Amino acid sequence: MPSFIDRVVLHVAGGDGGHGCTSIHREKFKPLAGPDGGDGGHGGSVILAADPRVTTLLTYHRSPYRRAGSGTPGQGGWHRGADGEDLELPVPLGTVVKDSDGTVLADLTRAGDRVVVAEGGSGGRGNFSLASPKRKAPGFHLLGEPGDAREIILELKTVADVALVGYPSSGKSSLIAAMSAARPKIADYPFTTLTPNLGVVEAGEVRYTMADVPGLIPGASQGKGLGLEFLRHIERCAVVVHVLDCATLEPGRDPLSDFDTIEAELEAYAERLGRDETDPALTGLPPLMERPRVVVLNKVDVPEAAELAELVEADLAGRGLSVFTVSAVSHAGLSALSFALAELVQRAREQASRATAELRPIIRPAPVGRRGGHAAATVAVIQHPVEGTVYQVRGQKPERWVRQTDFSNDEAVGYLADRLAAGGVEDELAKAGAHAGDTVLIGDVEGGVIFTWEPSVTTGAELLGARGTDARLEDRHRRTNAERREHYHERMDAKEAARQQLRDEAAEGLWTDATTWEDA
Repeated sequence: MPSFIDRVVLHVAGGDGGHGCTSIHREKFKPLAGPDGGDGGHGGSVILAADPRVTTLLTYHRSPYRRAGSGTPGQGGWHRGADGEDLELPVPLGTVVKDSDGTVLADLTRAGDRVVVAEGGSGGRGNFSLASPKRKAPGFHLLGEPGDAREIILELKTVADVALVGYPSSGKSSLIAAMSAARPKIADYPFTTLTPNLGVVEAGEVRYTMADVPGLIPGASQGKGLGLEFLRHIERCAVVVHVLDCATLEPGRDPLSDFDTIEAELEAYAERLGRDETDPALTGLPPLMERPRVVVLNKVDVPEAAELAELVEADLAGRGLSVFTVSAVSHAGLSALSFALAELVQRAREQASRATAELRPIIRPAPVGRRGGHAAATVAVIQHPVEGTVYQVRGQKPERWVRQTDFSNDEAVGYLADRLAAGGVEDELAKAGAHAGDTVLIGDVEGGVIFTWEPSVTTGAELLGARGTDARLEDRHRRTNAERREHYHERMDAKEAARQQLRDEAAEGLWTDATTWEDA
């Protein structure tokens, strides 16, 4: 069973919102005291939080399906449902969150960084919340919305200041063990290091972290060996240190060719990175191939290696590189290397701090509803596999309204029609050329709601009011006392006129008294 996992596919889902409640308050002498149905509780969200105590994604490799708690339904007596609990998932520092198509959603590099990856569904409104002067006692409620369900990719990129790169068995693990308190597994055969090792180094007043990147061989950037799995761990490092083995006995290898090979692999890998991973404005670091380079000629405690180091040192220095001859076994040259790396790291931190201070993010909230001339929905004519030509309505609001509607309740369906009209959906249908009787689809082809469109107002143009209004609810005039008295007298006069007509008919003999009738 692997103990270090730095890439997982995680399936997350927010909790569902609870349904609202339809209820009428009843008490003695008040059989119909108004609606009292409470709202449903909101579903919990799935949250990723950067935690320095976590070092691997192994937990999510073993359990890749995570779901937050759902809200409970509302109840009568104005009782609101309980909200579902959020699910907080700790991840290591340096975790990059991507969606299924590779778009970066978040970069969690500091302790406490948090991001919501799956929103919980909103709770449905009860009939008490839906009551208004127009609709005083709604006989329906809204359904809770389902929580977001998505597939995300977590990639761990080690947050270190210095990256040690080089061939297998070049001494990277020994070097990090000699310069820090890290104790990685060390042996004299290739590929002993199967996971990146991280160590903390102190040089004077500067404290920095150092990581080794295992498994780099020719072709690593194309997936050979283990290099492709671990090259991502150098993306955040401020300084790249080439550890060259001066005591290797493999044919065709020497420090200069090893350096050129690893540089070629780094360059090939850098070309594959996206903008989110290379833009200095986003990462705070210069591009990978422009970062400071340091060359370490290792294993000079071996006499033959010391001679080879003397031969290649001038060549490497002539390329503008800082070169150090060290021995991880005897600790020769480690102090000078430690302080030189500390100076480079401190300089990189100051540059990153200035770059961060210059960045002034501009937040432009997305328009809500019909603000700024943006319609709440878009309409397109498509060919449905079953219904043929249909007018498809897409938009966050109308699709949410459909999900909230209980289609077994006619009043709820009428309320949906009112919302669609008030939201401008009918306007967009008319602009798209839809007429009464046309088939309309709200939502996706799979799972959307199909109905026959009947405009809410079908009278002549001279009688049309504003879109979204309902003629049944337009009469808001409240009669005065004088009008009530006038109406009362009119009814009394009508009754008296009816009585007088009966008396006149009786006088003319059209009506007889039943008490004078004799038995036949």
